[in-house]
Amino acid sequence: MNHSFQDQAAKPDRILVVDDSPDNLFLVQTILEEEGYIIVLAEDGRSALNQIEASPPDLVLLDVMMPGMDGYEVTQRIRANTKLPFIPILLITAYDQSSVVQGLDTGADDFIRKPVEVDELLARVRALLRLKHSVDERDQIAREREDFVSRLTHDLRTPLVAADRMLMLFQQGALGEQSPAMQEAITTMARSNRNLLAMVNTLLEVYRYEAGRKTLIFLPVDLHELLHEVTQEVIPLAEEKKLSLKLHMEEKVLSKVLGDRLEIHRVFTNLIGNAIKFTDAGTVDIRLTSDQTSQSATPLIVVEIQDTGSGITPEDQAVLFERFRQGSHKRSGSGLGLHLSRRIVEAHKGKIEVKSEVGKGSLFTVRLPAQAQK
Repeated sequence: MNHSFQDQAAKPDRILVVDDSPDNLFLVQTILEEEGYIIVLAEDGRSALNQIEASPPDLVLLDVMMPGMDGYEVTQRIRANTKLPFIPILLITAYDQSSVVQGLDTGADDFIRKPVEVDELLARVRALLRLKHSVDERDQIAREREDFVSRLTHDLRTPLVAADRMLMLFQQGALGEQSPAMQEAITTMARSNRNLLAMVNTLLEVYRYEAGRKTLIFLPVDLHELLHEVTQEVIPLAEEKKLSLKLHMEEKVLSKVLGDRLEIHRVFTNLIGNAIKFTDAGTVDIRLTSDQTSQSATPLIVVEIQDTGSGITPEDQAVLFERFRQGSHKRSGSGLGLHLSRRIVEAHKGKIEVKSEVGKGSLFTVRLPAQAQK
């Protein structure tokens, strides 16, 4: 087992007991301290919340009926604080089944009735602390996995970038002339290396988002300008396949969003690039419109990317935006690009959807909230 788990298991658990009755506090404190737990006391809900924010305990024992702020409200406030780790809450109540239901609905994990029986109290405390340790261990494993992948992908970039530069020197003839066969081999190696570098970069971005370590810089972004820019960048790919690539924009359409320009650029480069990649003949149309009739309080800007490519099966559509879920198409990639695009769009409080029919092409739709008009 990881050392951090052993250290955690060796430390006594801290339990916060909240009750407006000094006699009840003394009784519960005596019972639990005999079992080796560290007990912290609070006589009302507000002081309990202050202690929890200052130093989160491993478990909260919470009396339901207290003056000022009752146990239900304390529970709700604990659960509403997203900065806190998971803290099990054991409600202590003298009331009937309905109060138990209310307590569980507000976010408590278990309950015990007064008068408290020692064996039952200890059993419920042990059970909730096992739950706490299990959740903490799961979260720790997830963090270590994300750190490992982040470090791995970061370390992989160094030799890939070095290889890319060396292959570029070969292609430029800086290291001597090569035969046609050697030039072809170097071109293939350079393309494969760039693909691998792109995949590593994408993987690194995915884990930054999932680990909550991605910092977005929100500024006004004109989607008309950005889409024109992306279109110009990918035109050579379309021309190489003799595809028609067109950008359509309604007159006087809303086009400004508040977002991270680099990340939004990444989304549309990926979506338009995919449309070109999976279309062998026909067109790729990009449409910029706005939807001011939606139920959302903020008008939505809508970008549609439609192709006449091979289409996507219903089975693939169901998992298209999941991490590492490759499509069944022979040209399908790592399954990271669309997953990252979804994470970026959702980070901008938008939505991304797909409609497709095999043999008739695909339509990807991105909806983003428009920047508030001054």
